[in-house]
Amino acid sequence: MTNLEDTMRLATLSLSVAALLASAAVATAAVKPETAIRYRQSAYTMIGWNFGPLAQMVKGKAPWDAAEFARHADRIASLTPQLLEGFPEGSATGAKTEAKPDIWKNMDDFKSKMDDLVTQSKALADVAKSGDEAKMKDQFKKTAGACKACHDKYRNED
Repeated sequence: MTNLEDTMRLATLSLSVAALLASAAVATAAVKPETAIRYRQSAYTMIGWNFGPLAQMVKGKAPWDAAEFARHADRIASLTPQLLEGFPEGSATGAKTEAKPDIWKNMDDFKSKMDDLVTQSKALADVAKSGDEAKMKDQFKKTAGACKACHDKYRNED
């Protein structure tokens, strides 16, 4: 194989990667508002599904199960980094949504709150691996506080 063949293959590969990245950017930009709303609502539903059992355990309304707690915490930690994708520009309306338009007027603050939720959720999953009930309960409260901070400012609670 010659240097020319290697150069041609590298150029072809580079163009292919560039084309894929460009099409991904166009696809993201072309997301319909109702699709983005449905995406984020689905993610929040899954987070709620996993958050509920943790709240029940922390409140003493369900038996404490450290392994179950850790399983739900891991799921939450994997979902929270995906939330921000569901709030592209132009998705304030287009389907029934509880998201306040203030999100798009204050996107830097919203992103900051979302980053805090991601951080707290990861910490929850990490602490849950320890099996230390007191630490798990404490971190759950911090994670719930990160949720509440965003809900208080950016969610319509009808």
